[in-house]
Amino acid sequence: MAAKPLGGWRVLVPRGGKWGDGVASTLRSYGAIPVIAPMINFASADDGAALANALHELKDGQFDWLVVTSATTVDVFVGQGATIPASTKVAAVGETTAAALTLAGYRVDFVPAADNSARGLVKEWPKSDITGRVLVPQSDIAEPNLVTGLGKLGLDAQFIAAYRTVGVPIADAVVADVASGRIGAILVSSGSVARQIAAQLAPLPEGTLVACIGPRTAFDARAAGLTVDLIAEDRSADSLVAALVEYATREDTA
Repeated sequence: MAAKPLGGWRVLVPRGGKWGDGVASTLRSYGAIPVIAPMINFASADDGAALANALHELKDGQFDWLVVTSATTVDVFVGQGATIPASTKVAAVGETTAAALTLAGYRVDFVPAADNSARGLVKEWPKSDITGRVLVPQSDIAEPNLVTGLGKLGLDAQFIAAYRTVGVPIADAVVADVASGRIGAILVSSGSVARQIAAQLAPLPEGTLVACIGPRTAFDARAAGLTVDLIAEDRSADSLVAALVEYATREDTA
């Protein structure tokens, strides 16, 4: 039997839940040993009244578009029993978010085809629909580039904090594993995860690979002081693991 490309690799997966479990399963299929250690979690928005008011306006048909940038926002909508009227179109930042919306029973009208990011969403926005109000529910620490970009197109974009992103201290044993170099690679799925890695684990040992899920996350990781070694071609978990597999395969044949 041929050796698997990630055989013997210990890989830190700094997110839990379905995402972390799915990535861990994929890593195991390539022979890696995933270490799941969630470094961020999500909590209710500080201003629940503002969120409730925005969802009421949404239900009332006061928004022409709803832009959803994460599956976590979908979870909030489900928990709040949010209603999206037929008159409001729904944009999802990528296929993962679109799938979460569909699974929750919401429809999706637009997903950027080439670039599953805030930049791609703005760049590919339907040229026939650059009018009206847009609701943009995101994390409390989301950068304003999406709202700003939509505003520059001519849309009346309104940000609302749908949830809070909070850091989670990881176990001392995992910190020790990283410090000793036993962790061969760390997967970075967002800017908030990158900042937690920098805060809790830096400086990383030389030789520990940092793999980011896309260019924007790589930019945030570098801004947090991390050295980025690998960048996935697109913003998907499969692409992130594939980048690591490709690197390991290349090293084995070098």
